[in-house]
Amino acid sequence: MQKAIIGKKIGMTQIFDETGKVVPVTVVEAGPCVVSMKKTVENDGYAAVQLGFGDLKPNKVNKPMAGHFKKSDVAPKRTLREFRFDDTDAYELGQIVKADIFAAGDKIDVTGTSKGKGYAGVIKRWNFQRLKETHGSGPVARHGGSMGACSTPSRVWKGKKMAGHLGTEKVTVQNLAVVKVDAENNLIAVKGAIPGPNGGTVVIKDSVKA
Repeated sequence: MQKAIIGKKIGMTQIFDETGKVVPVTVVEAGPCVVSMKKTVENDGYAAVQLGFGDLKPNKVNKPMAGHFKKSDVAPKRTLREFRFDDTDAYELGQIVKADIFAAGDKIDVTGTSKGKGYAGVIKRWNFQRLKETHGSGPVARHGGSMGACSTPSRVWKGKKMAGHLGTEKVTVQNLAVVKVDAENNLIAVKGAIPGPNGGTVVIKDSVKA
């Protein structure tokens, strides 16, 4: 069965494995999620399952979403994500998905929104090198340098690496390992770092490269 769950990043810590070796882990509060919608090839052209995570007060929901939750007979949820599964029959409408769908040793992909760092120069944003700090290259050493030739093509190429907004992007870290699962408290310990700040929403699903 294909697996996926929505969670909240708690933070990083470290645990010891069976050999006494320290393993850095990120703790994720994974679920409980509810199946709020099922899509089929016959009705929608593709098979998918929609999961909801995080309780939301009914007065915070607009009318279209309130109708959506009422049709599915589930309580309003703060976060909704859709997952394309080949075997959607393994999930039922209203089913509760908990952290114990994953087990220690599973390979997973984790998707989140990276930390926003505001407006950044080319050195911080693209790892450019500094200009030579000698005569003639001033007055600053952290500029991006030449943007291109003046005669041909007489413009800046689209996609040119320049200063701009850094962060707040969808980032996926692939092939991470589940170190420990606390089913009672809906916690999953993932080896290594995952995208986003503490408290950020993340999606955990089966690794596509496992």
